[in-house]
Amino acid sequence: QVQLVESGGGLVQAGGSLRLSCAASGGTFSSYHMGWFRQAPGKERKFVARIMRSGGSTYYATSVKGRFTISRDNAKNTVYLQMNSLKPEDAAVYYCAADKHLFSSRAVTTAGEYDYWGQGTQVTVSS
Repeated sequence: QVQLVESGGGLVQAGGSLRLSCAASGGTFSSYHMGWFRQAPGKERKFVARIMRSGGSTYYATSVKGRFTISRDNAKNTVYLQMNSLKPEDAAVYYCAADKHLFSSRAVTTAGEYDYWGQGTQVTVSS
């Protein structure tokens, strides 16, 4: 079973950038497809981005495509989310998640399809 710990959240002005990290331990990181989700107060958890286990394929929510970039370093057991051109509506708690199903498709966007979750990191965007 893999443990996930997010970091890198904070307060940023609109138009600014942040890079989130998610460090994995306790499992074979390279065997998991990884995703980022976010949850604003009073709202459901929503898909942000996904990267396949090899790192060769990614998928994004329409709302972040072109602004956010997901990447991974399997040697460091870490997945990243580079967030540029941040908007107030990007403010949320951001969670990373691991999908253990080897033959999952690229566009897995449902939270229930992921098996392991981190505790989240808060991102606040001031206008």
